[in-house]
Amino acid sequence: MKTFNDNAGRTWTVAINVDAIKRVKSLLSINLLEAVEGKLIEQLVSDPVLLCDVLFVLCKPEADAKSVTDEDFGRSMAGDAIDHGTTCLLEELVDFFPLAKRQVLAKALAKLKAFQTKAVETASKRLDDPKLDRQLEQILNGDGLPALTPGDSSGNSPASSASSPAL
Repeated sequence: MKTFNDNAGRTWTVAINVDAIKRVKSLLSINLLEAVEGKLIEQLVSDPVLLCDVLFVLCKPEADAKSVTDEDFGRSMAGDAIDHGTTCLLEELVDFFPLAKRQVLAKALAKLKAFQTKAVETASKRLDDPKLDRQLEQILNGDGLPALTPGDSSGNSPASSASSPAL
């Protein structure tokens, strides 16, 4: 069992066992056993609302004993509380499975953490790049959008109005 604190200072215990998996499946129609396939983990990590719903259902017996509603729980989940709750949930999921699946899931989580770290580092480097400051200055000075140089990333550029069909 793992614990985390919400932003109201309450400590919650996350325990994943057959009963907890059945409760999540019954109340949320989410099968935690699908975590081995990887997509569910990706959903939980990228959707904090879904993650908090799962955490609440896992902690529901404790929440009922503390007279904490789903709404109260949700109001107390933001920032680091979500991060700590995510860690508890994922570590408990790994620990639930037998050795072979546990090893696969542990590898998947390690890859996910490495990817997240790299994504944050890359975003930080791009935001610290002086080229970005110059491009923003050009835009703010009314010089229009700066030309992209090789190596710059660009989104989808809009098609010219000549190629757009008339409405």
